[in-house]
Amino acid sequence: MKTDIPDTTGTAETLDRICGVLEIYQARGGYRFGVETLLLAGFIDRPARRLVDLGTGSGVLPLVLVRFGKAERAVGVELQPALADRARRSVAHNGLDERISILEADLRRLDDLLPPASFDLVVSNPPHMPPGEGQVSPNRERALARSELSCRLDDVVAAARRLLAGGERFLTIYPAARLAEVLQACERQQLYPARLRLVHGRAELPARHFLLECRRGSRRQLQVEPPLLVYGADGGYSDEVQGYLYPGGCAGGD
Repeated sequence: MKTDIPDTTGTAETLDRICGVLEIYQARGGYRFGVETLLLAGFIDRPARRLVDLGTGSGVLPLVLVRFGKAERAVGVELQPALADRARRSVAHNGLDERISILEADLRRLDDLLPPASFDLVVSNPPHMPPGEGQVSPNRERALARSELSCRLDDVVAAARRLLAGGERFLTIYPAARLAEVLQACERQQLYPARLRLVHGRAELPARHFLLECRRGSRRQLQVEPPLLVYGADGGYSDEVQGYLYPGGCAGGD
């Protein structure tokens, strides 16, 4: 469900219902979150006490994870002022401002803002497109959210390592073509792979994304989970993905 918000700032907004019970502010012509964000939320297999989302965008991950019991408290870090403002207003709109805070900051410069080793879960659905590859959106907000213009893979992984306590978890989603690169970046920061799941549009298609869980300073046997199929035989979302779209069992939505 989408509700138009009057354009008083030069950027029209919508108030969109997600997961059946939450509502978020998004720019009509700017960055809008995709299903990959909810796939990452669904990949988290046990709750955290204190979570940080690097590059939180619209604030969807903190909102979903706190609202549905996968995190007690959360911080969302967002570089773009307009996105941080919308995320902050979305948190307040959903009555979660005592449990979620939105920090307008560069994830490469958090030393004076967030103490090291202060989180037991770091999540990130960061920009996926490496510099010089793909078509960069002419919309600046979308470009910064989707292409590695303001931060790169190594920046995200280094920030995750700094913020994680020993033995704790970093979870992310990236295009499948970057799997080797992401694993190498994590190993350089002593974030060791623990769980991996490939995401396919349909069973007969190559993987488009992967979901990865790493542990800081804790090597263990890698668990490769069954593939996640986004679409079912009828062309709609699979039952599993429907469960991620509506984690509370609610019907309806956008």
